[in-house]
Amino acid sequence: MRKGFTLVELSIVLVIIGLLIGGVLKGKAMIDNAKQKRVKSDIDGVVSAVYNYQDKFGYLPGDDPTDISAAPLSVSGCTGGNGDGLFSNATEDTCAWRAIIAAGFVSGDKTKDTEAAVAKRSPYGGRYLFRYGNNINGSGRSGNYIYVENMPLDVVADLDRKYDDGVYNTGELTSNYDYAGTSVAYADLYWIAF
Repeated sequence: MRKGFTLVELSIVLVIIGLLIGGVLKGKAMIDNAKQKRVKSDIDGVVSAVYNYQDKFGYLPGDDPTDISAAPLSVSGCTGGNGDGLFSNATEDTCAWRAIIAAGFVSGDKTKDTEAAVAKRSPYGGRYLFRYGNNINGSGRSGNYIYVENMPLDVVADLDRKYDDGVYNTGELTSNYDYAGTSVAYADLYWIAF
């Protein structure tokens, strides 16, 4: 009598292997989708925090000409922006994060005194940063925006297709690289949200 596997046993093993591989790939797709949704959710939360701050205090956070180093916010080193409605310098960019944290609109540590330390991070490791620009990324648009550094280019393209026009240099969501015909893996995202 010969010992070995029958075709039925081999086919069952192949089905099990296929299910495992399918489950792993589906799990990875679910994780990737969750990260993309978190980027959108994070940006919506930051935008909401900025507008809530503006409603409560009358100015954009960081741009507020009021000295917020005193009570009630007590953010040392943030002695006032220029009140021009723009995130126009490094001090305003950093103090914007510190102000919305101190006001209780987002969680974090208001005592961190650099933008690199205080800014929230995306699920891809880059930071959400406040910026102002003219002709943002060649889009012809000017204004305040959220700059998300170091995102996978395919994720930026997916977000643009889901929430904007799908073109890398037009609309509310732009990138520093074209989605087609480029060999770069990572790009920056510019979300004109204010």
